[in-house]
Amino acid sequence: MATVDILRNNIISRLMEIGNEDYLAAIYRIINEGASETGPVKLTKEQHLMLEMSEDDIRAGRLIAQHELDATD
Repeated sequence: MATVDILRNNIISRLMEIGNEDYLAAIYRIINEGASETGPVKLTKEQHLMLEMSEDDIRAGRLIAQHELDATD
């Protein structure tokens, strides 16, 4: 997994732990201001391939329910 993906996942995990509304609002403003400056995200060839593979899995019924994934912890 790329460093940026690890960082993004770690940030999401930490965000889920925050209960302070003012803190979350400040983070939201930072994200919105940064997103408008960067434009759309460009996907790599590998990311496009992974999305195609995911769609193929869905069409073929190769799915796992979230509660089944959670039970493997």
